[in-house]
Amino acid sequence: VVARFVMWRCARRLLPGPPPWGRAAAASAGVRAAGDGGWYEGLAGSAPVLWAEGGLLALHGLTGLPWWANIVCASAALRTGLTLPLAVHQAHLFAKLENLKPEMENLAKVLRYEVSVCGKQMGWSEKAARLHFKKNMRRIVSELYVRDNCHPFKATLLMWVQIPVWIFVSVALRNFSVGATCFPTIQDQLSTGGILWFTDLTMPDTTWILPISVGLLNLLIVEMFALRKIELSRFQKYATYFFRGMAVVMIPIAATVPSAIALYWLSSSFMGLSHNLLLRSPSFRRLCRIPRTKSDSDTPYRDLASTFYAKYFL
Repeated sequence: VVARFVMWRCARRLLPGPPPWGRAAAASAGVRAAGDGGWYEGLAGSAPVLWAEGGLLALHGLTGLPWWANIVCASAALRTGLTLPLAVHQAHLFAKLENLKPEMENLAKVLRYEVSVCGKQMGWSEKAARLHFKKNMRRIVSELYVRDNCHPFKATLLMWVQIPVWIFVSVALRNFSVGATCFPTIQDQLSTGGILWFTDLTMPDTTWILPISVGLLNLLIVEMFALRKIELSRFQKYATYFFRGMAVVMIPIAATVPSAIALYWLSSSFMGLSHNLLLRSPSFRRLCRIPRTKSDSDTPYRDLASTFYAKYFL
């Protein structure tokens, strides 16, 4: 969820200055206009973006696929080869944390009783007793995290990889679309490398089919998180409402960027949704040796569909 907020903030900088179907000189001026403070120019010419451009060109040369298929395959390869293993690692951590919760609750009850007894013997005030409880509880929780090797911060590794990759590939595709690269012929290839209604990948999708699809897929991902059997904290509930709004805001943004970027966002979101569904599969979880938890179900997809139907259609 946090990753999607950062993606949205960066997406706003991808809005083209002059029309993306302009010539290379005008497009390069558009890149400079987009980077008002100069940071975008630096990002667009940075080594990671150049590597992303090189990877896209290498895949295109290797497969010989049209550019629309090349973008979809690149997105699928990055999501499956890079972020899926990290998502599995994250699922391991979340399962361990969920299984730790009952033990933490029992230890908290014991500690609360011990602090209460000590407080009466030592004459502690209510505030002092509360401070002793929090201090010792933090120590106990840290020891449990170390024991089971499941510190929550490790679960953010997926975000720290997914966000930069998403940004670098998006900027690389924008460079291709506006001709702001060392390969000016790529812009011409993209202008005829689309399919169906978006044959020109350097232009925004005026039908809004791609942008609306991006928004709907992102909403589905957010709702899948919200419909988990685990009770959400107050912060998670507020974050869910916030990112529902962000998914809607991404629609007009995706309608303004070149179709190559919107197609990449759509492909990336589709793969993200597919991986979220895959990680609910009992067979896949057993294959990856993800610990079983109390919230696990033998019929996760049926449960998800019934919960979704009950929440939004009844």
